[in-house]
Amino acid sequence: MKRNNHNNKNSTKVSRINVCEWPYDDLVKKHFLHPKNFLVDEKKYKADGMGIVGSPACGDMMIVWIKINKKLQKIKDCKWRTFGCASAIASTSIMSVMVTEKGGMELHDSLHLKPEQIVDRLGGLPDRKFHCSVLGQEALRNAINDYLDHAKNSK
Repeated sequence: MKRNNHNNKNSTKVSRINVCEWPYDDLVKKHFLHPKNFLVDEKKYKADGMGIVGSPACGDMMIVWIKINKKLQKIKDCKWRTFGCASAIASTSIMSVMVTEKGGMELHDSLHLKPEQIVDRLGGLPDRKFHCSVLGQEALRNAINDYLDHAKNSK
């Protein structure tokens, strides 16, 4: 019986990767599989401000819509839509929870929300996925600035 020699210098060793392994914290998985505050139909949602960042051409795009408690200057509702990877979806989902929980985050604090805070709340992201939290935070900031511009112009 002839045996194949796999010790040959020209042979290629292929390792198998378990594609079902999840390299992220369980909270990332939860917000990816069951995102919070995802907006399906923006035509039915009357937002006070909207922010867009990214481009569908490059892969990641975030859109954030907010409703403001004008008397308290707090975000009372935050909806979003993200075209991107699991990290982008989870980051935007947790960000929407952060700015609306406990009666809503004040606009000033929301404007100064840092991507690191979003990542920390998720339990971490790989370094190469940090930009996902930056995109969500920038879309939120754009939505707040859109609201503030409209509020200033309506006076």
